[in-house]
Amino acid sequence: MPTAIELAEQFQASLVGEASHSFTGLAPLERGQPDQISFLSNPLYRQQASDSAAGALIVSQSDLEFLQANPSVNSAKRVYFVSKNPYATFARMAQHFAKVSTPTYPAGIHPSAVIDSTAIVPVSCHIGPFVQIGAGVKLGERVVILGNSSIARDCVIASDSLIYPSTSIYYSTQIGERCIIHSGAVIGADGFGFASDFSGAGGEWVKIPQTGRVVIGNDVEVGASTTIDRGAMSDTVIGAGTKIDNQVQIAHNVVIGSCCVVAGCAAISGSTKIGNFCIIGGASNFAGHLTIADRTTVSGNTSIIRSITEPGQHFTGVYPSMPHSAWEKNAAILRGLDKIRQRLRLLDKNKTTES
Repeated sequence: MPTAIELAEQFQASLVGEASHSFTGLAPLERGQPDQISFLSNPLYRQQASDSAAGALIVSQSDLEFLQANPSVNSAKRVYFVSKNPYATFARMAQHFAKVSTPTYPAGIHPSAVIDSTAIVPVSCHIGPFVQIGAGVKLGERVVILGNSSIARDCVIASDSLIYPSTSIYYSTQIGERCIIHSGAVIGADGFGFASDFSGAGGEWVKIPQTGRVVIGNDVEVGASTTIDRGAMSDTVIGAGTKIDNQVQIAHNVVIGSCCVVAGCAAISGSTKIGNFCIIGGASNFAGHLTIADRTTVSGNTSIIRSITEPGQHFTGVYPSMPHSAWEKNAAILRGLDKIRQRLRLLDKNKTTES
């Protein structure tokens, strides 16, 4: 078990308390035990942190001063890891402790896997049962591809990436180093591109060939059942360090910058370009062919229908919930807004005439 001083040095935190105290893992404030570490990143939970039985807390300098000024029964032997970013320090410590329980995948190829003779699969890779790897595929060192996944021809997956079971990666997709692709993700399916050709006698939707690729940078995580469509002629691109949640739809020719986060059920229409360090809330949606500036934050359920050119803005377009009967009344008013506007204009015109 690591000691307090070892953890403080490893994660560059200042240590307050007994340096030799050892810990078995992390826990929430309300369930923390003397051999566990919890964290405080929101001042609203200061009292809960003070009362916690956790043997150590990851805190900011200001939270440390509050807790020391307001000691509790459990404070006497508590250790503090003081960090400029307690939440990030907690995440890194959690990774450290998780290595003990995380499954390991020894190098080797399961007998049921089907691998084309032209594919490059280093001996350090783990290829699970019923995996299919097509012609011309190139895998980096220590790539893990788990059961029932399909890697189509000419894909490139760089070193130390992890592909969870039942993932479909279409042809010519490129995936960077240390990426994580969760189960059920589909990467490189055709974008939704059709040209209408109708007349009075009938017609059809003419399919536009989707000949681009999906290109994913290093350290990207893609959630379960997320779909990233291939480009029509140019590529769909996901920047390095971006994290995408479950059940997200990313359409053809979308470009997402570096270190963005996209929460569950968001949908980004074709050819939209999202800048770096953007935060996209759950179930938000974007019209096509937009440009979104760096460091834009979009709240959940918000619809973005115009480009955002000024960096660092926060957009929200969600009506608060209300009782259904109240919603019906408000909806009736909304339906009549145009008539109300006309009446107001007429009243204003009459006042101007009278004066």
